[in-house]
Amino acid sequence: MFDSILFWLALASLVVWLGVLVQPWLPWLMRERFAADPGRVDTADLSDITVIVPARDEAESIAATLGALKAQGEGLSVILVDDNSTDGTADIARATGLAGLTVMNGAPLAEGWTGKLWALEQAREMVTTNRIVLLDADIWIAPGTIAGLKDRAVAENRALVSLMAQLRMASLAEKLLIPAFIYFFKLLYPFALSNAGSRWIAASAGGCVLVERRALTQIGGFGALHDAVIDDCTLARRIRDVGGRTWVGVTRSAISLRGYDDIAGIHAMVARSAYSQLRYSPWLLAGCTVAMVVMFWVPPVALLAGEGAGQALGAVAWCLMAASYVPTLVFYRQAGAWALAMPLIGTIYLAMTWSSALRYWQGLRSAWRGRDYHRERES
Repeated sequence: MFDSILFWLALASLVVWLGVLVQPWLPWLMRERFAADPGRVDTADLSDITVIVPARDEAESIAATLGALKAQGEGLSVILVDDNSTDGTADIARATGLAGLTVMNGAPLAEGWTGKLWALEQAREMVTTNRIVLLDADIWIAPGTIAGLKDRAVAENRALVSLMAQLRMASLAEKLLIPAFIYFFKLLYPFALSNAGSRWIAASAGGCVLVERRALTQIGGFGALHDAVIDDCTLARRIRDVGGRTWVGVTRSAISLRGYDDIAGIHAMVARSAYSQLRYSPWLLAGCTVAMVVMFWVPPVALLAGEGAGQALGAVAWCLMAASYVPTLVFYRQAGAWALAMPLIGTIYLAMTWSSALRYWQGLRSAWRGRDYHRERES
């Protein structure tokens, strides 16, 4: 009986992984790419762009982030919103001597808003340029990145262009889990479908975003997503709703300076939004759990504990699972052998998803940068 059940489960897992690999939009491939051209710096006129940097206790990274903006081109305006920092972030920003920089003291967090979006909305009201770059305070961008974003927006008539910044992959925990963060995000929000204008998928990456000011005004500013936990994808959806086209891609030209030395730090990043991606639905959580058990647990169990055909199916399913992950590892220049750890990686992400759900059921909707957002704030 056990071998029979294991056989059918292994067959189901194999079918799922075949589906992942052969679906037309191929989310496991890293095809949607952006690379900055340093040669554009000398010729780039960025006088029609304002960069908004929301910053809360970012003393460790803000100098590098603003320093990178010096190498983007002429005429760039920058507004840094100091969101009630306690570590001297604003003073460090002023000391960089960045031309065109305005340091704005953020107002106390308004009821019903998340901190980042409240900071962005305050700065948006000051912007007069045609385009805005939303840049996280811990993101370093290569020379020519902003000019490249503008070039793509103009050439393809995109109201929003965003980059999935490369996260740090130095510690053991980061090597194990960070590439998979992008891998799973692309499975949930296939970039190819989003870039093609699918009515079902609207993807964006919030670390580095170029957006038309007109489109932001049309949607009602950041108030249209003021309490969103996954604010980047919500922004893409709102822009799409008013007729704007969007694009998202991976890159090595935008790099996160924030590190995660252990799994606890990565857990905090994932758990803040994992359950919201399931729309806070226990049914979707149950379905996700069953799917991930079949996808990630069954292949190694079938290979190690099964017999005959079931064992062979488990081995093939594990190979397909690993193969789907290899392009992500190659793009981020990580050892391909990490692909064999996908059953462990999937298990950890499932545990973090359940942790996110438990936090929500306990009344905590999200927590980030020293702030807790509770369920009573939901509309």
